[in-house]
Amino acid sequence: MKKPLVGACFAALILGATAAPATAVSNESPAQPKAQAVNFAGTVALSNCSGSVVRVPDSRPGDPALVLSNGHCLESGFPAPGQVIVNKASTRSFTLLNASGGNAGTVRASKIAYGTMTDTDISLYQLTSTYSDIESRYGIKALELNSARPQQGRAITVASGYWKRLYKCNVDGFAYRLKEGNWTWKDSVRYTPACQTIGGTSGSPVIDDATGKVVAVNNTGNEDGARCTDNNPCEVDETGKVTVRKGINYAQQTYWIVPCVGAGNKIDLSRAGCQLPKPAAAK
Repeated sequence: MKKPLVGACFAALILGATAAPATAVSNESPAQPKAQAVNFAGTVALSNCSGSVVRVPDSRPGDPALVLSNGHCLESGFPAPGQVIVNKASTRSFTLLNASGGNAGTVRASKIAYGTMTDTDISLYQLTSTYSDIESRYGIKALELNSARPQQGRAITVASGYWKRLYKCNVDGFAYRLKEGNWTWKDSVRYTPACQTIGGTSGSPVIDDATGKVVAVNNTGNEDGARCTDNNPCEVDETGKVTVRKGINYAQQTYWIVPCVGAGNKIDLSRAGCQLPKPAAAK
C-alpha cells in the first residue's frame, strides 16, 4: 500500500520510486476521445492520504456528500483480511481543494459509511455537509463515479490532494488478483510506468481524462521487485501464475461501488448488483 504519512501502521509500507510527478505519456492512441482538463477541484487532503468528494449518478444535491479514499487510510488502522466496517462514527476532517490545488475549506465526516481491504481497498466517509452545501459554500462540485468498468489504454490522471500533484499515464491493463502480504484485491487497474505514485497518494481518485469521471482509487505499487509481500504486490492470474512488475503501480476499480449506493446516498450492501464485501454477520 502507499504508506500513510502520519500514524502509519506499518513503517515499511511502500513509498514509491520518486517524488517527482509523472508526465503524460506521448503515445496516446489517436482513437481516444479528446482529453478534458483534469484539475484538483473536488479532491481532498487527509492527515495521511489523499481522497475526493464523490457522487454516484443518482445522488441528489441534498444528499450527504461522500469522500472516497483507501481502506488502509482509515484513522482506525488497516482493516484485517475479511473485515468490513460499516456505519462507524467518525469526526475526521478533510481539506477540500479548488481547481488550482488551493485550500477551499474544511469538510467533516459524520461516519465511516464503508471501509474494507478485502477484495478492494476503499473507504467511504459520509460528511456532515450535503453536495449543495459544498457547492454553495466553496464553489466545488463532487466528482462522479463512473458506473462502467474502465477501459484498457484510456488516458488517466491520478490526482493527489495530499501532495497537490497530478500523475498522468494510461490504463495498461488489469490484474485478475493482486496480492500484497495478507490482502488480496480483485480486478485491479495497472498503470503504465509513467504514473510513479508515492507515499501520500493513497486514496487519490483516478480520473478518466476524456469523461472527467472517477474510474478507480489509487492504492499500491511494487517497490523492490519482491514477490507478494508488503510494499511489493504481485499479480496472480486465473491459473495461479504469479507475475511481479517492479516499479509498477495499481488502483482499485470504483464502478462496483455505484450499485451499492441507495437513496439518500446510503450504502446498502443488499441492493441488486452490489458486489462489495459484506460484514461477516450480514453474509
